[in-house]
Amino acid sequence: MRIHYILFLLFVIPLGCLPQKNIDKTLEKMNSGSVSYVTPQELPNQKVVLLDTRELEEFKVSHLKDALWVGYKDFDITTVLENIPEKETPIVVYCSIGVRSEDIGEELQKAGYTNIKNLYGGIFEWKNQDKVVIDSLGQETENIHAYSKYWGKLLTKGNKVY
Repeated sequence: MRIHYILFLLFVIPLGCLPQKNIDKTLEKMNSGSVSYVTPQELPNQKVVLLDTRELEEFKVSHLKDALWVGYKDFDITTVLENIPEKETPIVVYCSIGVRSEDIGEELQKAGYTNIKNLYGGIFEWKNQDKVVIDSLGQETENIHAYSKYWGKLLTKGNKVY
């Protein structure tokens, strides 16, 4: 009986602590859906302001073209209010997969913004679909900051940078 318990602790519990094997299951598990999604396929057909909610070091490696960095830990709603005064402006928030961006989307909603979407799968899904990202010099790049080796498993295309 004791050996079964030890095997359970060693093999079963860690599996539940790993990121899900795909973005769909991870978002289903970690997000509430409080901010509606827009898919990478839908985004190019829309005129929106893109807000990158990752850390600055992630943004510098690569980001979506024309995205404004607003951060996550250092997020300050004042920056958004100054840059996007019209609260009806269509805004798409994104991060690595869409978890941190949902949090920032909620902050924007609390501040009165009414047209917020969360990029489904974030920059990882964007790149997984072979879409273009740019570096801090505005040049196309294959590099994507994968946040950590733990979460980087969800990035299947491009060059992972840690």
